[in-house]
Amino acid sequence: MRGRSHDAPEEANVDLTPMLDVVFILLIFFIVTSTFAQEQAMGLEPPPPPAPADQEQMQSVPAILIYIDESNMITVNGRNTDIGSVRANIERVRAETPESQVIIQAHPRAKSGVIVLIRDAAYNAGYQTGVNLVLSQDQ
Repeated sequence: MRGRSHDAPEEANVDLTPMLDVVFILLIFFIVTSTFAQEQAMGLEPPPPPAPADQEQMQSVPAILIYIDESNMITVNGRNTDIGSVRANIERVRAETPESQVIIQAHPRAKSGVIVLIRDAAYNAGYQTGVNLVLSQDQ
């Protein structure tokens, strides 16, 4: 026992280099194999401004006003209606005045799904152009 010397035990070191290599390989793998979803958005381009000669004609063109309030109640030209009969109302007014345009006025808190359904009903009623969306300023 006399000739033995007690050395302090060496500190245990963990080599992190292999772990960092694995992390970088996993990061590269997930970046390369990931796919990015292309979001579909509803196009809301404003109509082009009318020419000066057309402004007098545009003022006399009747419009189909569809209003959606914050509780998603739908009003077509002042008459309360449900989502199922919006297309029929649009077709009825269009039969009376074929040059009419559709104006969808929505409250900012109205559900976007209802707005899209009304826009689709206007397109299904035969409108290719002349469907306008307006957000009301009522808060």
